[in-house]
Amino acid sequence: MTMSAKPLLSVVIPAYNYAAVLPRAVESVLAQLDEASAELVVIDDGSTDDSRQVLDGLLATHPGRFRVVHKSNGGASSARNLGIRETAGDYLIFLDADDQLAPSALAALRAHLTAQPQTRLVIGGHIAVSPDGKRREHKAIVLPEQPLERLKAYLLDKRLALSNGACAMHRELFARGGYPEAFRSAEDIPVFAQALANYPCTLLEQPLALIHKHNDSLRHQFSHAKAGGLALVDEVFAPQRLDARFQVLKTAFYVQRCLSLFRSAYLAGDVAAAKSYFVAAVKADWRVLLKGSYARKAVRLWLGLGA
Repeated sequence: MTMSAKPLLSVVIPAYNYAAVLPRAVESVLAQLDEASAELVVIDDGSTDDSRQVLDGLLATHPGRFRVVHKSNGGASSARNLGIRETAGDYLIFLDADDQLAPSALAALRAHLTAQPQTRLVIGGHIAVSPDGKRREHKAIVLPEQPLERLKAYLLDKRLALSNGACAMHRELFARGGYPEAFRSAEDIPVFAQALANYPCTLLEQPLALIHKHNDSLRHQFSHAKAGGLALVDEVFAPQRLDARFQVLKTAFYVQRCLSLFRSAYLAGDVAAAKSYFVAAVKADWRVLLKGSYARKAVRLWLGLGA
């Protein structure tokens, strides 16, 4: 890509201590990188493993094909926010360092954006890859027309799933707020929520990413979820992200967040935290007591039977 050519797409790979799989992620992008309309930037978030050496090797193997920016560790949100500032493309794709861009994903996105230039969030499908190598395709098939219904489908009904790497976001939507850097878990929810609520969205059924599932993923570490706790609710519903039209969903999301944290604490064996989250949920909506699976877990805790 020449210095004067402005890319349509910018792929950002935030990386922290994923030296073993970084080449897989980087090369999945380079294999389809059209220099006239896309760029790749890797943000090394203060890795302490061999990531720097791995990236140096990739840069030597693929000179001029992508850039690396090194920073002190600040978490995925800070890495993504730096990626926004360091790139020039109209649309951004945030690919986790342990995942892969699906073959032909960039070509499919370019064609989609040419056909629907008004879109500001493209929601694609993805392929989930389990640790044993089994694959399951998830297609993006649900997108309510009305913004409030879209937000409800995403936050509450779980009928609308978004995954990093499997969607593209126009950079203008970050004017409402970037990724919240105080959170090390679920930090993408406020950004996806503001995009669904305030901007034109479209579906692209084709899988855009291969999402690798593994047990030690940050997605499954309760300590990070607990650190963010219920403050995530206020972040999602901050006025600059979601105006008065959408505040009607806040209480229901609060209850759902309480129950999600309750379940995670229960599975992690953190009895005190689990009890506190369940009590908070009941105080907000007593009908939580009618939710069988949660109520049964709560009874076990209060009877001292553990998880």
